[in-house]
Amino acid sequence: MQSETRSEIQHNMQDNNIKTRGEFKFSYWKILTPVIIGIGVVVWMMFRDTQSQDFSAAWQSINFDLATITFIILAWMCMIGRDFGLSWRFRALTDKQITWKQAIKVNCLCEFTSCVTPSAVGGSSFAIFYLNHEGINFGRATTLVFSSIFLDELFFVVICPIIYLFTPEGELFKSDATMFSQGLELTFWCVYAAITAWTMILLWGVVINPKGIQKATKFIFSIKYLRRWQPQVESWTDNMSNTSKELKEKRLAWWFKAFCATFLSWTSRFLTVCAIFAAFIPGCMPEQWLIFARQIIVWVVLIAVPTPGGSGVSEWLFTEFYASLIPSFEMALILAISWRIISYYIYLLIGATIIPKWIGESYYRINKPTTKA
Repeated sequence: MQSETRSEIQHNMQDNNIKTRGEFKFSYWKILTPVIIGIGVVVWMMFRDTQSQDFSAAWQSINFDLATITFIILAWMCMIGRDFGLSWRFRALTDKQITWKQAIKVNCLCEFTSCVTPSAVGGSSFAIFYLNHEGINFGRATTLVFSSIFLDELFFVVICPIIYLFTPEGELFKSDATMFSQGLELTFWCVYAAITAWTMILLWGVVINPKGIQKATKFIFSIKYLRRWQPQVESWTDNMSNTSKELKEKRLAWWFKAFCATFLSWTSRFLTVCAIFAAFIPGCMPEQWLIFARQIIVWVVLIAVPTPGGSGVSEWLFTEFYASLIPSFEMALILAISWRIISYYIYLLIGATIIPKWIGESYYRINKPTTKA
């Protein structure tokens, strides 16, 4: 009898292992296929655009002296600073419950998710699952992600008016009356208005009066044509209410540390472009503030872009928006490619190496075989 029981247990464990390996393989290719296709398309576009003689001439005109190499290294350091800021924020929000290694892994997973999903979705939406995988219970992970989103939106609500006020009139957006300039400015202000409204909703619903948000949303989604989304919305408002209870107990120092980490991460991201300009266009130093300011505009506009990670649109927007500061289209293409390699493609590669293992670990935890003594 015991031998039969032992045999059955071993058989079930083998079935579980086979199932796990099969699921792992499926998930692996499910994730990697769009990444490989995306990188392939980008490589093809880069190859096509870099075959012209003008591009070759622009590349050969770059003098890779000590200053150029220094600023290229500085650009990479800025992105490291950005990742440090976000990892620091995960550590701060969890009260150091996760290690630096875990925080860095969660950050890399979030960045990979941002690369393969539309900008409006972003990686923050999936951070709940990544934090839960690292030992943070689901309810608390939801609280921390709500806090992260609020801090990100608050940064843009604060920084955009500062940028607008301290940039000379007519320089932030091109002073010409072209359709591109007018469309870009209109898109920016519409997205900024949406960010501001969302930030106020989060502030009111998470910190001030979550019960009021619950009542309002339940009333709105009780309407006949919106009733189908009522269960999801009620779940969202319940999470917001639970978030409010925990966040009201946090001290001001907790919020200050988290916002400092947010400020570091976003400003480091924008300074990456300033370093790239300094590397390839030596005479651009007087324009550094404008380069920084326009980068914020670019990121706000990209929030409304439906393509994964803003791919395609971001490169085009970069070359068009910075055209007045760059001597030629070919040089603009070099800068755009350099910017996307540092801020986008590198995270595709990092994520492609981390995500399959993460899926395998998650599946194994859920389907871990249990045996009775």
